Amino acid sequence: MNPRLHSVLVLTLAVATPALGQTTQPSAGSAGTGTQSAASIPDFSGGWMHPGLGFGPPLSGPGPVRNKSRLPSGASNFSLVVGDFTNPILKPEAAEVVKKFGEISLSGLAFPDPDNMCLQNPLPYIFWNFSVRLLQQPDKVTIIYAHDNDFREVRLNQPHPATVIPSLHGDSVGHYEGDTLVIDTVGIKVGPYRMVDRFGTPYTQALHVVERYRLLDYEATKEALARAEKEWPRVGGAIDPNYRGNGLQLEFTVEDEGVFTMPWSATITYGRDANPYWDERICAENVQHDYQANYYSDKNAHLPTADKPDF
Repeated sequence: MNPRLHSVLVLTLAVATPALGQTTQPSAGSAGTGTQSAASIPDFSGGWMHPGLGFGPPLSGPGPVRNKSRLPSGASNFSLVVGDFTNPILKPEAAEVVKKFGEISLSGLAFPDPDNMCLQNPLPYIFWNFSVRLLQQPDKVTIIYAHDNDFREVRLNQPHPATVIPSLHGDSVGHYEGDTLVIDTVGIKVGPYRMVDRFGTPYTQALHVVERYRLLDYEATKEALARAEKEWPRVGGAIDPNYRGNGLQLEFTVEDEGVFTMPWSATITYGRDANPYWDERICAENVQHDYQANYYSDKNAHLPTADKPDF
C-alpha cells in the first residue's frame, strides 16, 4: 500500500492539558432505559470490512471535513490528503490547523499520525480500520480493529462514572435500542500526533462521540457502499462478493465545543469480510513508512524501535 495512506497528517493543536481525572456528567441516555431481552438483540458477530480510507457521507445534516484533492472521477484522492478548512463545522483555530496540514501535504511531506506512529487510535480516527470484529456478551461489547489488534470494551447498561480518567479510547458505555447498538464515549485523551480524521482535524478533552450500529439488508448495504465509494475509492481489503446477507452500518456523531461550531456526523458501511481469518497486523519498523528518509515534516517522528531484539 502506498505509504501516504498511512502517513498524512499530525495533530499539534495547542490546548490546555486536562486534569488527570476529568469530571463529567453522565450523558443523557448513555446507559439506556433497561436491559433488552437476549432474543431481541441483533447479531453483529463475524468479520466486517469497509474498503475506503475515510468517513462516508452523513445520513443527514452536517458532515465531516472532506478532501480538497480530488481524482478525475470526483472521488477523494487518497494519495494527496488536503482537508477542506472552509467546512463550516470548524472553528477558526481548528480551520487554521487543518489548513496548515494541507499545505504541508501539498509540499510533498506528510505529518505523522496515530497509524504510522504505531500509536493507539483515538475515536473517531480509529474508524478508518478496514477490518473489524464485534464480540457481544451480556455485559459488554468488545470491538477489535486490525491495526495492532487494537480493541475497545464497551460496558452495557451502565452510566459513565462521575469522574472519567482520560484514555486513548475514552470511556464507552452502550445499550441496545431495538435493532441498534448505541455507544456513548467521553474522556478521549489528547496528545501528540492525535486527530479525529486523516486531515489532522484536532480535538480537545471535550470530545464526545456517539456511535449507532445497525444491520442493513443486502440491497441497502450495496447502495450505501456505492455512495461511500464515490467519496473514498476502495483501497483496503475485499468484501465477500458471494455474500447476500446483511451488512453493518455505523453512524456516528461528533461534538467538541473546543473545535467544532456544531455537531456533525458520518457513516461507515461494512460488508462481510472475504477473509475468513483474522490476520496479525503489527505496526513496528515497517519499511513502507520510510521513516528513515526525509518524508515526515516532523524530523523527530519515527516508529518505535528496540535496542535489542525480543528473541
